Amino acid sequence: MTAKDGNPNGDPDAANAPRIDPQDMHGLVSDVCLKRKIRNYVLLAKEGKEPFDIFVRQGGVLNPLIQQAHDELGHDVDAKNKKADRKQVSAARAVMCKRYFDVRTFGAVMSVGANAGQVRGPSRLASAGRSIPFCRLTLASHEWP
Repeated sequence: MTAKDGNPNGDPDAANAPRIDPQDMHGLVSDVCLKRKIRNYVLLAKEGKEPFDIFVRQGGVLNPLIQQAHDELGHDVDAKNKKADRKQVSAARAVMCKRYFDVRTFGAVMSVGANAGQVRGPSRLASAGRSIPFCRLTLASHEWP
């Protein structure tokens, strides 16, 4: 990944300033950011069609998607009253893996709500770093008379 004159991973807790390793002042891009960039690319390139749909979307609610997998399988399961048994969880997990690229790639915890279990994906990402240290500047606005 290359970013020139940009901020590939702003920190919302620091006014969207670049994430910086305080030890050496090198920039950081979190693994979560890298996964989001991959998810967004796949969503755009494959238009969200199965088997390349994306489970973890920006601003998305996950429980209805898990419930949808159970409903498609004809399971009488809901998040509050009727819990899924092991066979139902396994079948719902298989549906989720078949449908969603990011579940297959990165894994997912789907044991909330209607419960489709957990998947450990084969891909692991770590934070990326910048080779040149940052010089962080804070600019204050000034009102002129």
